[in-house]
Amino acid sequence: SELIRGFLLSGMPCPSSCPPGLLALMAPGLALMATFSLPSQAGDRRALPVEKPPGVKGRTLILLDVNTKSPVRIISENFLSLQLDPSIIHDGWLDFLSILLLQGLSDVFVFIFPWEWGVYSSCLQFCRKANPSPRRSWALGDSSNDIVRSDIALDKQKGCKIAQHPDIMLELQREKAAQMHLVLLKEQFSNTYSNLTLTARSLDKLYNFADCSGLHLIFALNALRRNPNNSWNSSNALSLLKYSASKKYNISWELGNEPNNYRTLVGRSVNGSQLGKDYTQLRSLLQLIRTYSRAHLYGPNIGRPRKNVVAFLEGFMKVAGGTVDAVTWQHYYIDGRVAKVTDFLKTRLLDTLSDQIRKIQKVVNTYTPGKKIWLEGVGMTSAGGMNNLSDSYAAGFLWLNTLGLLASQGIDVVVRHSFLDHGHNHLVDQNFNPLPDYWLSLLYKRLIGPKVLAIHVAGLQRKPRPGRVIRDKLRIYAHCTSYHNHNYVRGSITLYIINLHRSRKKIKLAGTLRDKIVHQYLLQPYGKDGLHSKSVQLNGQPLAMVDDGTLPELKPRPLRAGRTLVIPPLTMSFYVVKNVNALACRYR
Repeated sequence: SELIRGFLLSGMPCPSSCPPGLLALMAPGLALMATFSLPSQAGDRRALPVEKPPGVKGRTLILLDVNTKSPVRIISENFLSLQLDPSIIHDGWLDFLSILLLQGLSDVFVFIFPWEWGVYSSCLQFCRKANPSPRRSWALGDSSNDIVRSDIALDKQKGCKIAQHPDIMLELQREKAAQMHLVLLKEQFSNTYSNLTLTARSLDKLYNFADCSGLHLIFALNALRRNPNNSWNSSNALSLLKYSASKKYNISWELGNEPNNYRTLVGRSVNGSQLGKDYTQLRSLLQLIRTYSRAHLYGPNIGRPRKNVVAFLEGFMKVAGGTVDAVTWQHYYIDGRVAKVTDFLKTRLLDTLSDQIRKIQKVVNTYTPGKKIWLEGVGMTSAGGMNNLSDSYAAGFLWLNTLGLLASQGIDVVVRHSFLDHGHNHLVDQNFNPLPDYWLSLLYKRLIGPKVLAIHVAGLQRKPRPGRVIRDKLRIYAHCTSYHNHNYVRGSITLYIINLHRSRKKIKLAGTLRDKIVHQYLLQPYGKDGLHSKSVQLNGQPLAMVDDGTLPELKPRPLRAGRTLVIPPLTMSFYVVKNVNALACRYR
């Protein structure tokens, strides 16, 4: 059989390859990926007709081994992180949000709160008053508009208990949120935005919520408050910093969001070198405040690295490359207004992230070699996504491949947009029912550790016709199993596999993995909607909340030692290979 090189995916502390974009996905984790395309012998009905080698039947047995001696990457424990949209306060959702669902992800979770999401932060200002009412402004958390009028009872000193609200209140909240969404859409179309005022009470609510959920808050300050000479006006930010310090809030900071798009969004532009000076100014402010003298600072959170954006990043890195703790960028795969379910199965689309990562890493390594890179905003689709597509099982192929690819490429953290918002890129719906990508993320958190391992794959492969590119539809990544999972002893290995073929694939574990007991976690769509389904089943059992306060048990299916892994078509799966005693995985 012909040896196929495994394509290595690593993530996390990108030594000299850490770009701020979607690829980095704001999460410090490393992953290894073996990708390859199998011929008609492998069951691909559309493969070109060629003669089969003597004695070979229509299916190929894939041999898989993992290098267990040392990791190829080590990513952050917080590799898979999350954004919360400002609408959770703006629309009142924070009073209803489930702490339980976030706690399920909190062990390795960084809580990102982008106050300059879209153009929101361009209009955000902080006010200590409880109910500011300037003309044409939204007061985030203004109690006069809240469905829940009492302060949220969230405080670690008080046990972090949140009140239970009647169903009618949740229904009123949905109606309010829908009305607010229509107002925001109208502002978007008219390109005229109201001021957003964050009150001290709202900030208290937000911080206590994050603290009780076991999350770390990263707060994006308003970068569009400008002086006449176009330098950053930091007066309002200083007020917020002083208030947060007085409360001893443990917060990391960022300045702005997609600054390369300011001219398009609000008619004002800031170039990379000017933003670099603004970051230097912010760092000086932080150092003046004892609580934040050593606080982390991230940026510049640029958009897709096209030519003009790369030039923006270069200007920023020349001035402030040494000021930030990680370089950040964003990536969205598809225009949500025109997406189709078949788009999520295209390997060419899955591979677009690799090119962006290389561009970001090239710039970062030129100016600050070894600087960490985060993909701070990633979504399967832009423009809010599409119902039954970006919130369906099919979107999981892009999400899981993003995690594997970023880890293998050395991106330290990936931040998923979003936990809950108005669109269809979120992890839970407005009834707080987990969507397929939530369950996928939960399994990833429970099973995947920060050490990424190299994969070796052997099997029969068809030679492509001259000029034809064979893209990989079977993608395999390997990590040490999470140290936080006490069901598995240290030294165990977890594989995660994406099968985009329309036929099943068989994998035989070889080398150090041979004859080991394996636990299977197979995710498939549940119900008649197929790939459009918003529900999933784990090893044949549908996944759903037991009740409002209880996540279901994620039970594996044990496979006997030496058994061939059979990967169903169009599925995602995790396999924990137990008791490998891998040298790379014995110690943290």
